[in-house]
Amino acid sequence: MTEDFDVRLVEDVKSYTPDPAYRKNAWMPDYQKAYAEFMKNPEKFWEAQAKELDWIRPWDKVLEWNYPYAKWFTGAQLNITLNCLDRHANNSRRNKVALIWRGEEGRERIFTYQKLLSQVCRFANALKKIGVKKGDCVCIYMPLVPEQLIAMLACARIGAVHSVVFGGFGSAALNMRINDAGAKVIITADISIRRGKAIQLKAIVDEATVDAPTVEHVIVLRRREPLVDLQEIELDFHEMMAGMPDTCEPEVMDAEDPFFILYTSGSTGKPKGIVHTCAGYMVGTHYTSKNVFDIKENDTYWCTADPGWITGHSYIVYGPLAVGATVFISELTPDYPDAGSYWSLIEEQKITIFYTAPTAIRMFMKMGEEWPDKYNLSSLRIIGSVGEPLNPEAFEWYYRVIGKKRCPIVDTWWQTETGMIMITTVIGEPMHPGFAGKPLPGVIADVVDKEGKPVKPGTGGLLVVKSPWPSMLRTVYKDDERYRKYWYTIDGVYTVGDLAVKSRDGYIMILGRSDDIIIVAGHNIGTAEVESALVSHHAVAEAAVIGKPDEVKGNSIKAFVILRVGNKPGDRLRQDLLHHVRSTLGPIAMPHEIDFVDKLPKTRSGKIMRRVLKAKEMGMDPGDVSTLEE
Repeated sequence: MTEDFDVRLVEDVKSYTPDPAYRKNAWMPDYQKAYAEFMKNPEKFWEAQAKELDWIRPWDKVLEWNYPYAKWFTGAQLNITLNCLDRHANNSRRNKVALIWRGEEGRERIFTYQKLLSQVCRFANALKKIGVKKGDCVCIYMPLVPEQLIAMLACARIGAVHSVVFGGFGSAALNMRINDAGAKVIITADISIRRGKAIQLKAIVDEATVDAPTVEHVIVLRRREPLVDLQEIELDFHEMMAGMPDTCEPEVMDAEDPFFILYTSGSTGKPKGIVHTCAGYMVGTHYTSKNVFDIKENDTYWCTADPGWITGHSYIVYGPLAVGATVFISELTPDYPDAGSYWSLIEEQKITIFYTAPTAIRMFMKMGEEWPDKYNLSSLRIIGSVGEPLNPEAFEWYYRVIGKKRCPIVDTWWQTETGMIMITTVIGEPMHPGFAGKPLPGVIADVVDKEGKPVKPGTGGLLVVKSPWPSMLRTVYKDDERYRKYWYTIDGVYTVGDLAVKSRDGYIMILGRSDDIIIVAGHNIGTAEVESALVSHHAVAEAAVIGKPDEVKGNSIKAFVILRVGNKPGDRLRQDLLHHVRSTLGPIAMPHEIDFVDKLPKTRSGKIMRRVLKAKEMGMDPGDVSTLEE
């Protein structure tokens, strides 16, 4: 599980120190002091963060820790929308822009905090009118449009548990998430628009709800003329809101009430429904949005993620809005209508904080410096990275070409399960290309061996978190044993499933996953889920998939397929399998390559040894194969 690295990898690295003005003016001007204060009294530290927010009723106790279960801010009552909307709309930010949206066709929509609050309340009242109550699950399967955020906030307003599903998933993946969560209502759109083409979302929902007995209503945002016909259980998004009051009393939520379920890929094939609760998640996302991105009153903040992933939950919607930021979102992709798409938006909107993925950065590198050089990017003051490790070459390019050697880079490590950023380089601290940084104040993280003992600097090991934090997951929906596995893989610590290495000065480099998860373009794809989709095809007997390094996406998926008797390999079948995976799971899970094979390497107990396949593919030593069957 551990591996010695060339010491130069972790010791002889470049270091960049931002202008001292960044540190002087930052919300967290002294990382070492803040971390020492946290370690001196962790509960006092988190209580101070919580006091920056509005509560209906304050807490009785900051933390109840009954390993491996935590309860944060017990006895407190709240509603996160009071902090994301009301406390801004009711004071000097009433007319401040909360949200700016740009569509592919050049359309722009702007919402002040007051307007956003009114829209959220109208839709919340519409949901209540059709019977949605506190604790009901609402599945949101939408494109990146303002209505998606309005739907999320409206659910939070009335205490409904939302389960947002990324609009790139196919019908089978959507159906699984609807049924597992027992969704009462689905909110979707007729189409999403990507690279000038309409993607038929409602058609996918129609197929996904054929066997979804808990669904009572489907709400459809109709974007295109002529309006698509609606069926008996279907309702029009905006027609529902018409005539609804623009005020809605927020549901009183207890600190540990479920807030949302978000599914992430699991190594067993069935995605894990990660459950987050109200108070701790609110405190964690507000704290990190403010201090990691150093959001100030006049900033315009753009996170290029989608709310279908945790990054969009925490750092498009709940965190930045709780801080009172102006949030920019767009349906545009980095390379459409041309490779200057993002840079033109930064110039036009005067974006000051830009948070994107290493996959996008590597794509920009491939397109060439001439594209960003066409635009004025001087408004940028902070740039960030999320989703997978930011390799040193991409860091250097991002820092030099986009940040013009003056913008701090906040490379961030965290997970769906953690809810908030856990490791980064705080504004003003020296930056080391390839290293995410150090644990944030509030987080105790380390790199250990499989017995849980810290490894020496320059030695690879398992990344772990050694104490609870407010925004941590509370369980895996309907499968608490999978939650317990995080804490009992190594006793006493939370094992995150990533390999890492630490330098002598405490900076942590994330090396990648240690389990059967492939990170493709920042999206976590479970090997077992892709294999299950392949095997569901009538021609396939068995399948195994691995991740292969890709200079843009980070990894691509390669599949090895054993066919059933009577089926012959060929390009036509290969294309049929790709289409099958696309329609089942969505384009993000499609293999880049498919090899037809006669057998797969297995242990004597029948478990596929993917590392042997990967080693052979990469021309590497497969390591210990003593358990391989003859």
